Amino acid sequence: MVNTNKQHRSGHVVIGVDTHKHVHVAAVMDTIGGILASLTIPTDTGGFQQLLDWATSFGSVLAFGAEGTGSYGATLASFLRRAGHKVVEAGRPDRRLRRMNGKSDTLDAENAARAVLAGFATATPKSADGEAQTIRQLKIAHDQAVEQRTAAMVTMKAMLVHAPDPLRNETAGKTQIALARHLAGLRPRQLEGPEDALRHALRTLAKRWQYLDAEAKDLTKMIADLVHRAAPQLLEPFGIGVDTAAEILVVAGDNPERIKSEAALAKLAGIAPVPTGSGMTSGRHRINRGGHRQLNAAIYRTVIVRMRFHQPTIDYVARRTAEGKTKREIIRCLKRYVIREVYHLIRPAPQTTPATS
Repeated sequence: MVNTNKQHRSGHVVIGVDTHKHVHVAAVMDTIGGILASLTIPTDTGGFQQLLDWATSFGSVLAFGAEGTGSYGATLASFLRRAGHKVVEAGRPDRRLRRMNGKSDTLDAENAARAVLAGFATATPKSADGEAQTIRQLKIAHDQAVEQRTAAMVTMKAMLVHAPDPLRNETAGKTQIALARHLAGLRPRQLEGPEDALRHALRTLAKRWQYLDAEAKDLTKMIADLVHRAAPQLLEPFGIGVDTAAEILVVAGDNPERIKSEAALAKLAGIAPVPTGSGMTSGRHRINRGGHRQLNAAIYRTVIVRMRFHQPTIDYVARRTAEGKTKREIIRCLKRYVIREVYHLIRPAPQTTPATS
């Protein structure tokens, strides 16, 4: 569906896109003429090309602003980037405007275009076309396998509470691997009562745990190989292991140059404090509850390791404690220091121009 209006135009336009699973809705906005038209396209290559041809027919495209460039809009963003166009993450529409004006796909696309033109939408999305994206996909499978493995073990131990005394005595004090191996080797009799059903269930859960354990270990090895290949420098600082390095690469993406400063990376990780000053309370801050929580947790683990085993960090903690800082405040300072250190490790090396004689 296409709607057009004849207005005065500058010849320079921005495109706002509201992305969905099966269709995308776009709106074109001239820098002086306002909203000119809207378009609905399917989410395939033909639809993306249709959008591109339609957008360029209105003049010079300054930028595309798309919602959900990390989910439904990822493929479109990649297509537009390969075509040489600037793509920015438009973010969610303002809630106040939604309450006043209502909500529809076309309105969301128009709001995205306005956000780009006004300069509110400036974030460059991740390119999602390299090793960082590969690590991200493997980590999704790995984290789910670990979560389900934990759930299987918790269920086994809970069911063992109601097991007969001989079985409980056989499994008492065993490690998780030994417990799963023992329960997987059960040979239940005919299904004639609750005890037989319990043995069948425990045997099934144990085999599931073993399968998920092997799967998680295989994925861990693949992720480790990718991290060593993509950014071995991230593993050099004390306390940063493969898991933390993988989280850093996932957040930074395959185009870390989009992160312009240490403060920007700290904000992405939810480590930068948020100002809360007002009137007579200027200068006050609170903890940032946003950001990438998995990276925040990984940086926290790095700090805890350094506080226990890294002598310079141990000395720092002692000095700050003597100054009256609490442990929580010291951890916040250390997390900010780690992010600063990480920022300089993920930045691409500057391109040097060979000297001409």
